[in-house]
Amino acid sequence: MSAISLACIKRWARRSAAAVAVIVVASAAAVSWFWHDRVALDGITWTPYPFIEPRIDAVTMTWLGATTMLFDDGETQLLIDGFISRPTIVDVVLRRPVSSDAATINYVLDEYRMRRLAAIIPAHSHWDHAMDVGALANRSSASIIGSESTANIARGAGVPEDQIIVTEPGASYTFGNFTVTMIVSPHGPVGWSGSVPMAGTIDAPLEQPAPVQAYREGRSYSIVIAHPHGTTVVQASGGFTEHALDDVAADVVMLGVGLIEGLGRDYAEQYWQAVVTSTGAKHVFPVHFDDPTRPFGEITPYPRILGNFLKTAAWLEAIRDTWDADTRLHLPEFGKTVILYPHSAPEA
Repeated sequence: MSAISLACIKRWARRSAAAVAVIVVASAAAVSWFWHDRVALDGITWTPYPFIEPRIDAVTMTWLGATTMLFDDGETQLLIDGFISRPTIVDVVLRRPVSSDAATINYVLDEYRMRRLAAIIPAHSHWDHAMDVGALANRSSASIIGSESTANIARGAGVPEDQIIVTEPGASYTFGNFTVTMIVSPHGPVGWSGSVPMAGTIDAPLEQPAPVQAYREGRSYSIVIAHPHGTTVVQASGGFTEHALDDVAADVVMLGVGLIEGLGRDYAEQYWQAVVTSTGAKHVFPVHFDDPTRPFGEITPYPRILGNFLKTAAWLEAIRDTWDADTRLHLPEFGKTVILYPHSAPEA
């Protein structure tokens, strides 16, 4: 091979390497831009439910991000979901094995005074609902209620069997003055494909560390929390079955709206009718709109490329105005305790 040919090949190689480097840098910059392009919550003008110092006779709710929320009537506490540890987006994408964050869990138990925790009730077994149920139960005497998949998360964490309750469809459980009913409900489809991520079941004890993809859905539920003061429905994901809640009268709905924009406005309207209109709820808290890969306490909507929460909020307002004009929408505030059933509530 001539010296001229070798020189040409070297020049071509250098140019190709430079072009590849430019493409890689440009692609990384584009991904970073799309990932950090998020809507601001201050674009939502709903009047927040007021922070009120709890009364002895009040039922309160404290939202801890996603659909993890603490209900408390002064005697008994219930924790819906158990997601405190926050794997990063790198953990998720690379399928890195992760474990519950003991320091953050200990902080949460102390900061929110979870000393009377009677039950931990995940809506289903995905990581962003049930990752920490075992660690939480092991630090309390709380029962874990859920599907066999949720039970296997608990077993993998070494939770004693007498703290684990595998629920049956429609079963009810009493804890103090609370009555909790588990109504089977499909997980919401995600995105334009309409599929359920990480579908399937967890068929053996799931030990940590484990990648988030190991947390299969199991079975999903609408959770009805009844109390002499009032009733709340927790609909953690955007799935529903028509008429499943027709016999439920609710005061408040915690409405999971994560990535629901990808399913279209008509779907959102059917979802609202099945969960809010059918129960007659007068107060609706949209939840599960925040990115579960952000640190605990950092409430940031999903990247705009995945979903625009401002668009979802506008849909909810319009649908509310059509079907339930006297129902109020409230944006939950992280870590703020609200009285769920006050004699009067703010308008939005």
